[in-house]
Amino acid sequence: MSDVLTLEMLEKCYNRGKPSEISVLRGVNLSIPRGQVVALVAPSGAGKSTLLHIAGLLDTPDSGRVVLNGQDLSGASDRSRTEARRADLGFVYQFHHLLPEFTAEENIVLPQLANRVSRSAARARAQELLGKVGLGGRMDHRPSALSGGEQQRVAFCRALANAPKLLLADEPTGNLDPTTSDQVFGVLMDLVRDTGMSALIATHNLELAAKMDRVVRLDAGQLTEQG
Repeated sequence: MSDVLTLEMLEKCYNRGKPSEISVLRGVNLSIPRGQVVALVAPSGAGKSTLLHIAGLLDTPDSGRVVLNGQDLSGASDRSRTEARRADLGFVYQFHHLLPEFTAEENIVLPQLANRVSRSAARARAQELLGKVGLGGRMDHRPSALSGGEQQRVAFCRALANAPKLLLADEPTGNLDPTTSDQVFGVLMDLVRDTGMSALIATHNLELAAKMDRVVRLDAGQLTEQG
């Protein structure tokens, strides 16, 4: 089984050379095989968002390698990184960041149009995904007419619209009450399992983490495997 993501000896430091220097990542290594869902747990401020941003090609390490879908992107141009993000990555955040002036369906169609998918195919994909998360009857609603849990389900569908190889999620249910969080997380896991994609999901919720294939912990700049 080949790896969809490999991080090798990542180092990241903020305010380098200053008294306020903070070393966030210290020789971090992580490999995620295709189809595997990995939980990332970390104390607040430990650098999990930094790690996700580097894995998602939104930030660069001071040193180390980032290999996505077999392509070493460590020294890649901004254009190459953008193309790789568009082709291979999906992102979900704690807050849904849906476009308020567009319907649920349109929010899922738009990233597909940016990826040169025809409008008819994009609509069909949006309707398929919304049906899978129980929102087939809500596709014409704008975000303001949806509950928090429904908005986050739309955000999941948007992240999966272009069939990414890897989903990166930063506290995807952290803004929801516990009951809704459990329900929405179950929907996310079903979507990921159905598509066979890989995922790296940051969460504070150890019960949710335990439902994933592996748990890794980031603390004091280093990543360790949890048994």
